[in-house]
Amino acid sequence: MIYAVANQKGGVGKTTTVNALGAAFAERGARVLVVDLDPQAGLTISYGVNPHDLATTMYQVLLERAKACDVRIVTSITNVTLLPANLDLAAIEAELIGQLRWDQTLNNSLSDLDYDVVLIDCPPTLGILTTNALVAADTVVVPVQCEYLAFRALAQLLTIVENVRKKANAALQLKILRTMYDPRTSHAREVFEELAATWPLEVLHTAIKRTVKFADASVGGSSILQYAGDSDAAQSYRTLAKELTHGTA
Repeated sequence: MIYAVANQKGGVGKTTTVNALGAAFAERGARVLVVDLDPQAGLTISYGVNPHDLATTMYQVLLERAKACDVRIVTSITNVTLLPANLDLAAIEAELIGQLRWDQTLNNSLSDLDYDVVLIDCPPTLGILTTNALVAADTVVVPVQCEYLAFRALAQLLTIVENVRKKANAALQLKILRTMYDPRTSHAREVFEELAATWPLEVLHTAIKRTVKFADASVGGSSILQYAGDSDAAQSYRTLAKELTHGTA
C-alpha cells in the first residue's frame, strides 16, 4: 500500500505524519519504506541523516541516474527504511517536465521495491513532485491544520487530486487528517467539526492534537513512538495506522 502525504500548505504536519505513521506501521510488523520528496529534506533530517552528506538521493533516482534500492538508508527504527532527499531535488521539475510520461517517474522508480507500506512525504507545492506522488499512490492522506486558512487551502489540492484521478490514477483514494488540533479553543473545534461535515466520507476519525513532543522527538532523530511511546500523540498515530488498514479507528 502506497500513501502520499500531501498538502501545498506548509507546517500542517506532513513530515511528522510520515515519520510517526511509518513507525506505527512498523510496530504492527509491516516493512515500511519512507520516501522524502521535499527538497528541504525534513524527513531525512528527522531520522538523524544530514542531507548535505549524501552523494545520491531521490534526485538521482528520479533522473534514472541511480536505482532506488541503492539509495536506501536503514533508519534507527526497526523495519523502517528511508529514501532520502536533499536540496538537489529543487531542480528536478525543470529536468523532468520535458520527459515523456514525467508523471510516472516515481511510480517506475518504486516498482522494483518490495515493502508492505510506502509513505511519501510531499513538498509544500502542487508541482511535478507532488503529482508524481499522487500518480504512484493508492491513497493520499491530506493533513489539515484545524484553522480556517488551512481549511480554505484544501480546495486547491482537491482539484489536483480530481485531475490525477481523471488522467492517471482513477483508483486514488482521499483521506483528510485533522492535525494540530487544540480542543481548548472554539476556533479549532469549529474547524474540526466543519471538516467532518463538509467531507464526511474523506475525513478520518483519528485526529492529531497539538503537542511540543513532536518537535522534541525530531531533534532526537526518532519518531514520537520511540521518544514518548506512551503519550497521547504516539497513541493517535497507532490508531491512525489501524484506521488506514482496517477502515475503523
